[in-house]
Amino acid sequence: MASPDGASGVGSSPEETELSITLTLRMLMHGKDIERRARDVPDGVCHHPQSSARITISEGSCPERITTITGSTDAVFRAVSMIAFKLEEDLGAGSDGAAVGRAPVTLRLVIPASQCGSLIGKAGAKIREIRESTGAQVQVAGDLLPNSTERAVTVSGVPDAIIQCVRQICAVILESPPKGATIPYHPGLSLGTILLSANQVRGHSLPRG
Repeated sequence: MASPDGASGVGSSPEETELSITLTLRMLMHGKDIERRARDVPDGVCHHPQSSARITISEGSCPERITTITGSTDAVFRAVSMIAFKLEEDLGAGSDGAAVGRAPVTLRLVIPASQCGSLIGKAGAKIREIRESTGAQVQVAGDLLPNSTERAVTVSGVPDAIIQCVRQICAVILESPPKGATIPYHPGLSLGTILLSANQVRGHSLPRG
């Protein structure tokens, strides 16, 4: 299966090939979580010095924002690792000081729906394999995120499990490129949709003599 080290081009070893690929990972995070990490990022964009990944945070005043991490796969995993450990640290700081084991951390990835089938696998085999091999919980949302062709994939567990889980999810994504056009999710648009839907409902209920 794996090519010998001497092979050239696309036949190079999976690890070498993986590290040379540019990966973009989108995550849905609460504004309060992002703000703690964005204090040193005045324009919302930074090249994280420890991970060398480019991190961008969507604009807007809605509770949730999209955090986009771009870089080599290794740089992206380093950034995810730092975010996961920071979230765990924040959860620990919020407790009463009594250490009750490591608190589970939750990350919500945003993935094109056309790639979710490969992630779930036949009869759920792939996602079950990822859960069992990493110890993390993985849940693929059944519905599309509003005004998009993307779905939320929720990953929870201790940071080490999450990092391994994200690695495996990214491996599946890299092997299965999205099909057709992807309409990215923008959190700020969902409120307008809710208001529009409410107006339509009111409009239908008005003409009742």
